[in-house]
Amino acid sequence: MSVGAITLADITSADWSLALDQSGMPGTGLGNVVQGVADVNQCIRIILTTPRGSDPLRPTFGADIWQYVDYPVNSAIPAIVREVTQAIALWEPRVTLLSVRATPAQDDTAQSGAHLDIAITWQLKLSTKNGKIMTTPNSTTVTIPTA
Repeated sequence: MSVGAITLADITSADWSLALDQSGMPGTGLGNVVQGVADVNQCIRIILTTPRGSDPLRPTFGADIWQYVDYPVNSAIPAIVREVTQAIALWEPRVTLLSVRATPAQDDTAQSGAHLDIAITWQLKLSTKNGKIMTTPNSTTVTIPTA
């Protein structure tokens, strides 16, 4: 085993998964895990960046955000918010959505170009008291390239 690798004893949360390799970000890549809120954030990103039908074992997994990229903005934004809301409600049962906001953006850098920022505010469902959610809100922002 490599030095500094995560072992089962290091995993303290019931919610965990392998970390995706995000080049340049510390703590990501081979041998690392994400736990708790970081795991939920990663799962939301996976759901929203996976086109529906691209996972042969789960043909309804993902979100078809891409199909609204060329729509007029006043038609695209509500459709994208609906698509995000439905996908997260279906595929991430650990959270309650508080808000979804989609915003078109343009970077002047040649590498980024036009993109869509989707800001999701959510809470974990696991902690309730008298039917009220007791966790603090969390935010996830997913950037979808449009050019």
